[in-house]
Amino acid sequence: MARQLIMFYRSSVAKTRVFTLPIVMMTTMALPVQSGAQSGGLGSGQSDFGGVGLMQTPTARMAPVGTLSASFSRTAPYRRYNVFLQPTEWLEGGFRYVEVENRRFGEAIAGDRRMLDKGFDVKLRLLEETRYWPELAVGFRDVGGTTLFGAEYLVANKRWGDFDVSLGLGWGYLGNAGDIGSPLGWLAERFDERPDRAGGDFGGEFAVDQLFSGPMAFFGGVEYQTPWDPLVLQFEVEGNDYANEPQANNQAQDTRVNLGARLALTENLSLHGGWQRGDTAMGGISYNVDLAGLRQVKNDPEPLPIGAQSYEDWQAASEALNDNAGVRVNRITRRGNDLRVEAEPVRFRSLAQSEGRAGRILHAQADDDIDTFRFEWQERGLALRESVHDRAALVAAAGSAEQEYAHRYGVYAHANLDGPEGEVLHEAPPQRLSWGLGPRLDQNFGGPDGYLYRLMVAANAEYRTDANGWFSGEVTWTALDNLDNYDYIANSELPRVRTFIGDYLSESPVGIEHLQYTRTGNLSDNVYAMGYGGLLEMMYAGVGGEVLYRSFDSPVAFGADVNWVKQRDFDQGVGLRDYDTWTGHFNAYVETGIEDVLAKVSVGKYLAGDVGGTLDLSREFDSGVRMGAWGTWTDAGDDFGEGGFDKGLYLSIPFDAFFTRSSRERANIAWRPLTRDGGARLGRRYTLYDITHERDMGRYWEDYDKSWE
Repeated sequence: MARQLIMFYRSSVAKTRVFTLPIVMMTTMALPVQSGAQSGGLGSGQSDFGGVGLMQTPTARMAPVGTLSASFSRTAPYRRYNVFLQPTEWLEGGFRYVEVENRRFGEAIAGDRRMLDKGFDVKLRLLEETRYWPELAVGFRDVGGTTLFGAEYLVANKRWGDFDVSLGLGWGYLGNAGDIGSPLGWLAERFDERPDRAGGDFGGEFAVDQLFSGPMAFFGGVEYQTPWDPLVLQFEVEGNDYANEPQANNQAQDTRVNLGARLALTENLSLHGGWQRGDTAMGGISYNVDLAGLRQVKNDPEPLPIGAQSYEDWQAASEALNDNAGVRVNRITRRGNDLRVEAEPVRFRSLAQSEGRAGRILHAQADDDIDTFRFEWQERGLALRESVHDRAALVAAAGSAEQEYAHRYGVYAHANLDGPEGEVLHEAPPQRLSWGLGPRLDQNFGGPDGYLYRLMVAANAEYRTDANGWFSGEVTWTALDNLDNYDYIANSELPRVRTFIGDYLSESPVGIEHLQYTRTGNLSDNVYAMGYGGLLEMMYAGVGGEVLYRSFDSPVAFGADVNWVKQRDFDQGVGLRDYDTWTGHFNAYVETGIEDVLAKVSVGKYLAGDVGGTLDLSREFDSGVRMGAWGTWTDAGDDFGEGGFDKGLYLSIPFDAFFTRSSRERANIAWRPLTRDGGARLGRRYTLYDITHERDMGRYWEDYDKSWE
């Protein structure tokens, strides 16, 4: 049956002492949204189903880019829990749980617990509103799920002053009133009747046979912005008549007209209320977070002033580079009139900021005849790129904003890292040991077992043998959990490569999450390699390797990984079970150039022996937050246990957005609707694409002004 895990955890590439963020979303409660995203603003509220809309019906409106909206609503007998994301101006996506108060899973599944249904939604804007044309959008509810509440719609919006008017055409759950028969029946017979159930026997497949089929109904409404800014009034005509509800749960409806109101308590938080079906009260709450604008006032040390005193020696200057510029120096060399710093960025997300601060320190320490500063950026021993600054231009720009133009257009970066070694002025010993300690919360909810949790203390450590090699490990101790409620009831004929999750989580309070040795190397200027072995993740031990071709500042990269793994014992010690397999993928990464969207395509063999591919689409905002979604299709078919493909959403949030001290570390939040055996991938701790992040110029030029911060 359906079940899923949501985990909050630290960055997989730990560089310094790190504390985990167990509940990142609670931290965002204190952060503002964009001014245009006011929860109670006209045309910007969340509907009962989640996503921008009225109450029961969607609108063509979109939230500001980068908005995450979490909402809850109750209209008996349904309680809806929704999370929606706005990754681009024209795309809205999200998921929901619908709790049915008067239906139960049943003794065979989960006894007397209330029924829960899960669904994904997608809305696409087709036209933007102009003076003469309305906003137009097409959308899909409960797509790729059980489709119990599945619907498709086309909706338009037009605003006149304080009124925002919507009018739509709905199919499925939004069209059950059947104002007219199938308007598309003349195209093909499949549109004449809507199947009672789609998406496979267990859901989880795209319900292509349902799309825009069956009767259609009109829906729409009006929102009115009252003279009191926090209050918006709503009038709605819905397309559902509640005479064909899922699980024969039909409801009385006195009228299709719904009345409601939305009250903004803050720019982030709003309350919802209404009277629906003519006899049923609705209440709800929603909270918006502007992920694109997450930021925190920093309390970093001030950049050193131009003309500061020189240091005792290059060792002292190297320490200043670490403390003030966030640069971990590996080596400093001189070649002619050039001074080269080989280093790893460890604090500031912007390399421009690291270089601007470091340039001041080098100017104070370097001989007068040095006229060029070169920064060779490295990561895990891999040489990635070099930035070149004219010393005189940098010094002039640091002292006067009028001189920034000359410096900016004199800076350049390249990947030509070859050349004579030069005179070594300083070579730092590798930072051998780093470690971290902090809380972690693993959660599992939405399945028949109800809410499951595990509160842990996680200790992680890393020991570097040299620049290219390191041991890493993590041990967890469970302080509090209710995992005894977990019961595996899936219907899958695949090897149980992931659905033993409950046994791993509950077998022992102390476990080794991972313990491995990793080594990297440059095979050529553009080809990187990595090998690893040990306890690779909670469930698998083994050995593996990865290669990646990534040209400097290229929008595409290609790679492959191959791994031999063996299943670990449930107690997460060093023991192993009988199951072993080969798994690996060919991977392609493409910076699409469309609203900063990164596309990753992986094709290969998964842990259960099934073969297929994964498509991952994500976008990173200026704030550093990355939001994404993925889907996996393999030849496992119905052996997935529920449907024929896997899917999920995730967020990667920089610690920099929450703390007053700059950091390159990140917290990751992942949600997937089901723990499946089909399409299961090895949870590798490190990937070359992430390690070689600075191979891409990214937002270097947009960040130029940070050179002086």
